[in-house]
Amino acid sequence: MAVESYEIFAAGDELPEGCLANALSLTSPKDACRLSLVASTFRSAAESDAVWERFLPPDYGDIISRSIDGPDSLAVGSKKELYLHLCDHPILIDGGTKSFSLEKWSGKKCYMLAARSLKIVWADTPRYWRWISLPESRFSEVAELLDVCWFDLSGKINTNMLSPDTRYGAYLVFTTKSRTYGFGNQPAESSVGITGHERETQTVYLDPQGGRRHRYQVVPRRLGIFTHHMAHILRHEVDTPYEPEGRYPKQRSDGWLEIELGEFFVKRGQEAELEMSLTELKGGNWKSGLIVEGIDIRPKEGK
Repeated sequence: MAVESYEIFAAGDELPEGCLANALSLTSPKDACRLSLVASTFRSAAESDAVWERFLPPDYGDIISRSIDGPDSLAVGSKKELYLHLCDHPILIDGGTKSFSLEKWSGKKCYMLAARSLKIVWADTPRYWRWISLPESRFSEVAELLDVCWFDLSGKINTNMLSPDTRYGAYLVFTTKSRTYGFGNQPAESSVGITGHERETQTVYLDPQGGRRHRYQVVPRRLGIFTHHMAHILRHEVDTPYEPEGRYPKQRSDGWLEIELGEFFVKRGQEAELEMSLTELKGGNWKSGLIVEGIDIRPKEGK
């Protein structure tokens, strides 16, 4: 059971440093940092490896050993430095098909599945997709959509790789070229859930302005009593944005766009294959100009 930070603060002057470190390790990285700032009694204890070892995932050693740069690339001075490095600098693992990082305030695991590790229909057909390198991407390759009418991609991850008792969100990370078409007002469908089980679908728009464009109507030129009234209604519709329900892309701090595909709660001890998918198969229109970096899987705020 987590120890309340105010209880530790109240007893701070009475406990030896080892006891303080043990108590701090039962709180959270956020609480430990806060207490180290407001009370000098806690500063030394809050910097100890014993505290930050508890904040790192139990299997962090195995994860670091899978880094493409080798485990020695993370030979930092202390466990706190290692923790903060993993928060701010995602490492590439498993041959560069995934990145791993920590959520700063909780220490929970975050992964991004590279586009190369996703199942993208027609991805290996040069007429429809091509693989390119972008300096702004963490991965060596990203997938550029050239021209398809059947848009279908999915990714999978085992729940035992994620932090237990945590609600995760899955987000497609992408950007668009100056000439992008086919995604305007046409919604796509996303879903997140256990492979082989029924999953609830969500409506998403990959065009940041998709579905929000103005509706243009032809206003009758000859105005009688009836047509004058209709013209007033139609002009009002022209000036009123049309905003259908659905999710829209948001700008990320790294310059890419992301759109939420769905969420999933990982239970303690659960071991199952989590699948995330995004499709647009109903419109039939040709689509182009999307560049996919991967699928980001991270804890949802406050959950």
